[in-house]
Amino acid sequence: MKYQIANELPGRLRVKLAGPVPPADLDALYRVLGSCPDIAKSTVYPRIGSVALTYNAAPGGRARVLEHLAAIDAAAIAKAKQGCGLELAPRSHSLLMDLASLVGFHFMRRWFLPAPLAAAWTVFSYRKFLFAGLKSLAAGRLDVPVLDAAAIGISFAKRDPRTAGLTMLLLNVGETLEEYTRSRSEGALINALLDLPETAQLVEGDTEVQVPSSSLRAGQLIAVRTGMPVCVDGTVVRGCAMVNQAALTGEPLAVERTVGDDVFAGTAVEDGEIIVEVKANEGQTKLRTIVNLVEQTESYKSRTQSRMERLADRIVPWNFLLAGIVALTTRSLVKTSAALMVDYSCALKLTGSIAVLSAMSQSAQAGFTVKGSQHFESMAQADVIVFDKTGTLTEAAPQVARVLSLDGWDDDEVLRFAACLEEHFPHPVARAVVRAAAEKGLEHRERHAEVEYIVAHGIASSLAGKRVVIGSEHFVVEDEQVEISEAQKDLIARETEGLSPLYLAVDGKLMGVIGVQDPLKAGVPEAIAELRRLGLSRAIMLTGDNERTAARIAARAGVSEFHANLLPEDKYAFVEKLKAEGAHVVMVGDGVNDAPALALADVGIAMGQGTAVAKEVADITLTGGQLGSIVALRRMSEGLMGRLNGSFKEVMAINSTLLAAGIGGVISPQMSSLLHNASTVALSMRNGKRYDA
Repeated sequence: MKYQIANELPGRLRVKLAGPVPPADLDALYRVLGSCPDIAKSTVYPRIGSVALTYNAAPGGRARVLEHLAAIDAAAIAKAKQGCGLELAPRSHSLLMDLASLVGFHFMRRWFLPAPLAAAWTVFSYRKFLFAGLKSLAAGRLDVPVLDAAAIGISFAKRDPRTAGLTMLLLNVGETLEEYTRSRSEGALINALLDLPETAQLVEGDTEVQVPSSSLRAGQLIAVRTGMPVCVDGTVVRGCAMVNQAALTGEPLAVERTVGDDVFAGTAVEDGEIIVEVKANEGQTKLRTIVNLVEQTESYKSRTQSRMERLADRIVPWNFLLAGIVALTTRSLVKTSAALMVDYSCALKLTGSIAVLSAMSQSAQAGFTVKGSQHFESMAQADVIVFDKTGTLTEAAPQVARVLSLDGWDDDEVLRFAACLEEHFPHPVARAVVRAAAEKGLEHRERHAEVEYIVAHGIASSLAGKRVVIGSEHFVVEDEQVEISEAQKDLIARETEGLSPLYLAVDGKLMGVIGVQDPLKAGVPEAIAELRRLGLSRAIMLTGDNERTAARIAARAGVSEFHANLLPEDKYAFVEKLKAEGAHVVMVGDGVNDAPALALADVGIAMGQGTAVAKEVADITLTGGQLGSIVALRRMSEGLMGRLNGSFKEVMAINSTLLAAGIGGVISPQMSSLLHNASTVALSMRNGKRYDA
């Protein structure tokens, strides 16, 4: 079998296969992987052709696992299929076959093996539970494996191997059901994330074409500039850029990538421009990032979920104390075993984990990607929401409403040259200028030198040795010291009233102004009003635009508080001030200039059509870019917190009742174990249902 090692830790390995695993081969692949004695656990992600393995880390274990993987071929899969007996629907784990094997082999041994041989097999089977318990004790832990080993050991102490065998069967069935429930939730999340669209700038000769990233093939060239994502693995063949690789490596700072360096899907360009030769298609690389997200969700648990799991671990020693008290007071091994057969840990951890995975999966389907349950909790607790203007409250496709030419240039020349500069960058205003030029049939040839994107300000380049700048009034007039007469100021104010002006200057002289109209997104006033009703008492707009335009948009959006003419550091400082006052802040933005504030806020939400850097630092991305999704997100976040708190109370009540019934002799230890596992799976299945959003 062809594979590549994608990620590796001692005892853990994730490999990338040559392609997706067909549904008909899934069960067979699990069986073949399970036939290697060094592989303790395997999880297959069929749509993305990825396999996560837990293996024996003893000397030689890794080598034997790799040798086993290399030996898997079509013949091995075909042979394993014959043993499966039936084809099941695609699923995250071969549940029915595993359950049938566990139950079938247990009763076959009981019915057909002589009693001494059956007892010997039961003792041999106990080794897994015993070693797991001893390993925990050696590490100084009193946890669930120790509980299980002790409960089974009591049956052996009573010279009752049949009960010990039945107990191990119930524990194995419970573990299988729990693993299936978790795998199914992870699979649903991955499938939802797979459908998120991405595009790339394909370089064809001297031109660029925007294409779906899924259509890219090895050997093609793509352009990646400031604020844009790297959507495939590739090699830099031209240019230099600072690339944010936090999603893959965890490095907080961008790293320089130049000619000959490799870049990877799931990263983003913070500054610069590179031409990348595609090494592998998007279907093979995007999914690695998705699997990383799923695997890393454990690192982003909410405080409520973490508190539940810490409590679950702390309860285990009390289980032993209870069992000791029962043993001393009743002198009954049966009742002592009952005190050990029920634990709170698995139920609390599994129900919480499934609730979170379900919320993440549903959120992806609903149009927002959340990086972990802690962000749901922060969203549920937030009381202030801060919006960027352009591309957030206003459409991501603003329109050029006025072109004003000065100093001898005509309107078409101003628009043509502005489009020539702006076509290199993904900002909504830049796209509006390029689109306006195309609609007028204004073709442009690149006569300028390499362009430089100055975050939150504009673009600078050179033409025939002269410096050319285009951007905000602050950038052109204050930073670049371009002089504007009083007559020109009056003309610009009159002609661009209510519009966002974009200034174009050559060699220190203002040549033209482009007035851009920002249509308000549909449903914005309703969404903001609903967010207020849901407890977000303050809604604030921050923008780098001028005061007049900001006031007009704020009034139409229903935002009573706004601040204009802000730089990225100003937005950051404003969010910092809100947090210092004790507010729980949600920041919503889409540009490179919003990234610092997005990273600082309690919850950073990036619009899906925004820059890759904004989406990289944000905690949540709105795929569709509509504010109605934030309303749904708030409701889902509150629903998740309610579900976590509710399942905690139910787990405590159910398991306490089972403990009392077992210790009181109302039910047998085996029945309490069965009911404990059944209730855990039932609560997990319920927590896996859809949220009302």
